[in-house]
Amino acid sequence: MINILISSDSRYPVNRKIIKKAVNDTFGKYNIDALDAEVSIAIVGERKMKTLCSQYLNDNQKHEVLSFAQEELVSFNKQGFVNAPDEILRLGDVIICWPYLLESASSDNQLVDDTIYSLTAHGVEHLLGEHHN
Repeated sequence: MINILISSDSRYPVNRKIIKKAVNDTFGKYNIDALDAEVSIAIVGERKMKTLCSQYLNDNQKHEVLSFAQEELVSFNKQGFVNAPDEILRLGDVIICWPYLLESASSDNQLVDDTIYSLTAHGVEHLLGEHHN
């Protein structure tokens, strides 16, 4: 079972069903939908996203989505995904900036729900180890 924790300020009218669908579909894409896992999705404003980018990426670029894995690989043997005592794999956090999402949807002529779906899926793929070049 995949536990999806969603946090959002009330001023961001995010469609939680779309977020859950994106997470479940991404797990299904990798055939791990039977895994006992937890993913946290946070919808934040521009100020919070800028703070996170500055603190963790040392840049001032606009990022629509950030992913923070819960675990770090042990450097000498690259082992990862060690189950916690409760057997729930906590993958980490996906942070999505609502104002940047709206800008992206508008400039790409997409529906907001389509954009939130793709950004959520993209963030979860990063938590699963997928990285783009």
